[in-house]
Amino acid sequence: MDKTLTIRISKELKRELEKISKAENKPVSDIVRDSLQSYISLLKFRKLRNKTLPFAESSGLLTDEDIFKLIS
Repeated sequence: MDKTLTIRISKELKRELEKISKAENKPVSDIVRDSLQSYISLLKFRKLRNKTLPFAESSGLLTDEDIFKLIS
């Protein structure tokens, strides 16, 4: 079941959201929901990356190119 979340934002942020909403023809709530989901996903990715980075570095995987070479 969906829940309602009330937040306070600045007038400027509200204006920016409304501009994006009009330009994308998308409700503000959808933009905020998508943005929050992206933020959470990014945090999860960074946490996972920080856990695995030492293992990758010890295996010589230091750059994106190293990964692409390994999986190609």
